[in-house]
Amino acid sequence: MNTMNFKTWKGVASLLSAAMLALTLAGCGTTTTNEGTGTSQPAQEQSQEQAKTDLKTQYPLTVTDATGESFTFDKAPAKIVSVSPAETESLFALGLDEQIVGVSDYDDYPEAATKKPKMGGITKPNEESIIAAEADIVFTGISMSEESVKKLRDLGITIFKTDSKSVDDVMNNIETFGEITDHQEKAQEITTQMKQDVTDVTEAVKAVKPEEKKKVYVEFSPGWTVGKGEFMDELITLAGGNNVASDLTGWNQINEENIIASNPDVILYANDVVEDNKTLDQIIKARSGWDQITAVKNDAVIGLDANLLSRPGPRVTQGLKEVAKAIYPDLFK
Repeated sequence: MNTMNFKTWKGVASLLSAAMLALTLAGCGTTTTNEGTGTSQPAQEQSQEQAKTDLKTQYPLTVTDATGESFTFDKAPAKIVSVSPAETESLFALGLDEQIVGVSDYDDYPEAATKKPKMGGITKPNEESIIAAEADIVFTGISMSEESVKKLRDLGITIFKTDSKSVDDVMNNIETFGEITDHQEKAQEITTQMKQDVTDVTEAVKAVKPEEKKKVYVEFSPGWTVGKGEFMDELITLAGGNNVASDLTGWNQINEENIIASNPDVILYANDVVEDNKTLDQIIKARSGWDQITAVKNDAVIGLDANLLSRPGPRVTQGLKEVAKAIYPDLFK
């Protein structure tokens, strides 16, 4: 029986489990006078101060998660648990280190996350640990089923689930987290950079003619790929490629004959996967008939950081850049 080491599982657990479940200001320069104070203040400064005021969360705040559940916050949560690596990255990026009191066993970024108390797995976290942490809110992501979420809610745990299908979804989640935690200014800073990353890539590949677009196959775990309707498929599209598995929907086990017939120009794979002492590219190249695929013949089988490729968090647009560079290296020298 094939076995996958812990490092491999940690890198792709989020997506593989999702597959198993069927599978993101300026004003003018005039001057105004504040009556009664005897002072004057440039309108630009007033505009900036107003912008900061507008980015302060007004409580009580009611938001809705991916399951349709509504949550009302009377104040920013003081204790936060995240049992999803992507959500954990987002929360740390927002500057919530002090508020985070627990993470999943697979959370490995940033470094500070590895030092937090562990709350168990990403599909079925440790209920006792979460309850003991006395968190005001628990965040989970694409890997946890709605059934598991309901079970935790029945235990009295306040759990907020996301289900990112696109880069916009990721940015919207980050902005929602910023609103919940009164870190909207930082959330806006993060999403502004993410939007710039998307623009940089789409501008670089827009000159690629439709008939010149490269066919791309991605494998994030042995025998698993992704079809339309998921953010990883969108990364390929934004990067100017055509996903050869786009006839499928969601996370799927591959049909080797179909992949051979589609003859991808580029094959992308998660570079930390090791199974039976073989790396994923070795597994791919050793398959019968795959030596005739253009990507294999041209040595265009390219490994990418599994976390950048697979986590719908703040680094997903860095993953987009890596995907684009892998498909069109001449455009990103």
